[in-house]
This record gives sequence, structure tokens and C-alpha cells, in this order.
Amino acid sequence: MTVQAPTVFSLQAPKDVSLTEIETELNQIWQSYGIAGEDGALPAATRATTFTLMVYEPEETQYLLANLGFYNGPIDGIFGPQMISALRDAQKAFGLERTGKANSATLERLREELSHRNKNTSGQESYSPNASSPRIADEIALRNPCRIISLIPLAGEDTGVKAQVSAYCPIQKQSSSTLVCCEYITITGTAAALERVGGMIPELLIGGLPKFLWWKATPDPNNQLFKRLGDFCDNVIVDSCNFNKPDSDLLSLQELVEKEIPLADLNWGRISGWQELTAEAYDPPQRRGAITEIDKVNIDYEKGNPTQALLFLGWLASRLNWRPVAYQKELGDYNITKVKLLAPDQRPIEAELAGVPVADIGDIVGDLIAIRLDSTNPKANCGTLICSETGGCMRMETQGGAQSTGVFQQVTSLSEQKAESLLSKQVQRWGREALFEESLALTVKMLKLANS
Repeated sequence: MTVQAPTVFSLQAPKDVSLTEIETELNQIWQSYGIAGEDGALPAATRATTFTLMVYEPEETQYLLANLGFYNGPIDGIFGPQMISALRDAQKAFGLERTGKANSATLERLREELSHRNKNTSGQESYSPNASSPRIADEIALRNPCRIISLIPLAGEDTGVKAQVSAYCPIQKQSSSTLVCCEYITITGTAAALERVGGMIPELLIGGLPKFLWWKATPDPNNQLFKRLGDFCDNVIVDSCNFNKPDSDLLSLQELVEKEIPLADLNWGRISGWQELTAEAYDPPQRRGAITEIDKVNIDYEKGNPTQALLFLGWLASRLNWRPVAYQKELGDYNITKVKLLAPDQRPIEAELAGVPVADIGDIVGDLIAIRLDSTNPKANCGTLICSETGGCMRMETQGGAQSTGVFQQVTSLSEQKAESLLSKQVQRWGREALFEESLALTVKMLKLANS
């Protein structure tokens, strides 16, 4: 079913202002709008009263190069030797002058290529950073009137920062007599320029209300702007499906948890259906004891990003008190990760994570496809096979897994897997998430074995 996007009423289109004029300009927007239009055609508007959401976008040039396969470093807005080399490679591939600089001709060609590839694989364009787009505000304002501060690093010469203010109100037929509106503050500049004005950001927050930071770039505990913003937020939100280097980036997440930063990962929410069905499979009285017989775990995921698979295994191991003892990766057509663990009674458990190449790549890189839990004990009643509605369990069935499976379940495709939808739920709560932190800690223990 296609959900039609709500009509957006603009109280104020993006308007350039100085940083010191932002609050005054927002007040003037509401004063000039008044309570309602003179003809009474529009309902009253509700100003941001719930929370402030800061959004740090990926730097567009790095984002484009990474998604097109030219760049494999951190999305941090810093133009070092690796970025310059990636730019030159892309410029050579597309017949452009090899300047190693993110000029307008290069950016336009990169945008066109990414748009073309996305349309070919999914039939629709995927999100790319856009300073003027109210898309995030639309999703959030459907449920909460809030203030959104969007920080967008740009490539090129450092000429300071530019600020814009705007206000958007999605209009829904089923809404009551009040428009639910978001105030939108957009600040652009180089990564260095944004870092310089980081000390002014707290002054733009709504006093006494929750404060969230959605860090869409690679999380870096040593990034000064990240540290500054994270220190005064009630929640720091990331999305590990976008990690360029999942193994090292998950280690960085653990560093943040150890520094007691209240962290949330939107990708963690995408495996909730798999967790629920796994728990449900062993809930019947006759199967509760069988869960301790599991010693074989197979997880298939869409090749590209193993984070969902790693977090699921980390969750399962943390719940069953499994201790990881070995970790090995085999790259190829199927990226295979083999993990050996020990149960509390010292029984060995073998887990295999397989990155399966798929023809139709979805919006989320690394989505789970299938999970099989089984035992080498032929008398154990613990066999469980869980499959996605779209991907199915074909590979596991051809390996003979179906014959040993006692319970078969299917995960229905989540209708709200996109980051904006998951984010609108995440901002309903804040603080530390114990289950996620425990699962991440176990996942990181597995990853550290690769270097031991």
C-alpha cells in the first residue's frame, strides 16, 4: 500500500539569516502568521514544544563517492589524501578534469550517477543530503511539533557558515483544528567552520525540553563537534546500516557507550521483528528447555553490510550467556564470517554469517534474509527457521536446513524501515538502552577476536 505524503503548508520558506538573528527571526515568523488566516481557511498552528532534534548530515561529496564505490573512508567531512584520490578516480571514470577538487561539475555528475543507479535498482531515488528539503521535518512533524537544527558540512573553501530558518506544517485530512509545525534551522559550512560555531548551538535549543542528536555521518569519538554536541544531548542517534567500515565503526560505538553517552542505533530497530519471532519460537513450555541445546546458528543477510547480522548474533549470545572465543572472515562471492562461542556449560557453539549477493538491493544495506537455529543433538527439539517475506530461505533449504527444523516462521516486511520513520519513534523515548548496550558489547567482543 502506498501512503500519500501529506500536503506541506509553509509558514516560512528557507530564509537566510545570521546566527545571532535566528531566534528573533523565528519569533517574527509566528507573530506574522498569527493564530489563523484572515479567511479562517487554515487552522491555528502549534509551535515547537516537544524537543529539539539536531541532525548532522553526511558531507555530500564523501556520501556520493562512498555510495558509488570510489571512497571507503570515514564520512567525516575532512578532505584528506584518500578523499582527493577518490575524487580523481571518479573524475577519470566520468571523463572529467582530474582536479581532485569537489567542483560543481563533479558534484552534478556524481549526483546524476547515483540517482541513475538508485532508479535502476529500486525504481525510486534514495535520499541524499539537501539543505532545502523539509523531508525530515515532514516525518517528525506528523507526530511532534519540534525544532530541527540541520548541520550540513560542505566541501570547498572555508568561508564561514550560513544559516537559514524556515517552518513547515504537514496538513492531514484527519488532523484536528491545529497544524503541527516544525521550526527548521539549517547551518552550512565546511566541517572546520561548523566546529568553530559549535559553542553557539546550545543557545539554539529549546530550554527545558529533550535534546536529540541524529549523527548521520560516521560516528567518531574524537570528532570535536560530535563530542561537543553529544555531551549535552539526551540521546545520540546513529544508523549503522550506513557504516562504511562496519567492524571498526561498531568498535567506535562501544567507545561511546563506555563514555556513558546515551546511544541509539536505528538499525537495531530493524531487527526487532527477528528477535520477537526467535523468542516466540521458544516460548511454548515444551520448547523452553530446548533453547539450551542450540549449538548451530546460521544467519543470511544481504551482502554489503553485516551489522544487522552481527547485532542479532550479539543479542542472542548475550541472552544465552555465550562467550565468543574465535572469529574468522572469508571474503568472496558470499562473505562468510565464522564465530565460535562457548555456552556456560562449555558446550561449543558454531555460528556462520553469510553475506548473500542479491539482484534487487533494497533501501537498507545488509537486511537480514534468513536465520536458522539448530543442534548437533538429533533428539533436541530446538530447530527453528525464520525467513524474510521477500528474501525467503532458499539458500538454507538447499543446504538441508529445512529437514531438521521444527518451527518455521516468517518475518513480515517492515513497513517503516526507513530512517525517518524509525527516528520518529526513537524520539518518543531517550536515555540509555540496556539491551542494545549489552548486545553491542558482546558483538564488539567477537570483532576484537579478529585482531587477536
